[in-house]
Amino acid sequence: MQLVFASNNKNKITEIQALVPSSISILSLKDIGCLEDIPETADTIEGNAILKANYVTEKYGYNCFADDSGLEIDYLNGAPGVYSARFAGEQKNNFDNIQKVLKELKSVENRKAQFKTVIALNLNQEQKLFTGIIKGTITNNPQGDNGFGYDPIFQPVNFQKTFAEMPQNEKSAISHRGKAVAQLLTYLKEI
Repeated sequence: MQLVFASNNKNKITEIQALVPSSISILSLKDIGCLEDIPETADTIEGNAILKANYVTEKYGYNCFADDSGLEIDYLNGAPGVYSARFAGEQKNNFDNIQKVLKELKSVENRKAQFKTVIALNLNQEQKLFTGIIKGTITNNPQGDNGFGYDPIFQPVNFQKTFAEMPQNEKSAISHRGKAVAQLLTYLKEI
């Protein structure tokens, strides 16, 4: 089976490829000649995943899946959420985003947060959604060099280290994206 993963984010593609069995061939947007930035104009994580999947299916004709993820912080009423990548501005800079979160939570006790991923799968003229959530807290300082995005400040519940301190396989086993991909793979095996 061949599926397009509607992303050019090398970190996400690496994570996904590590999670899917070799019987599923994953193509990136670059692989199919889609070099444009797909607009993410929805006001929900689900909506952006659907927009990206539909864009590839409608414009390029491929079976595909797309994900959108966000960090949802209790104290910030679910922000940055759908705006996670550009929380500190359109430059989409991970360091700036982390610094903004830490500034917003300075001397705040409630540091509860969750990561949420929604995958939209377009396969044989049908669409299915898969959602993965992991709860945790925001640390006071960035820790670790692995991962990307907010990984250095997100510590999952029942762990004493951030996502950025975990090897990729450990993170993928518990992460929001790992959970959503597991649901996707279960569905693909059943069809």
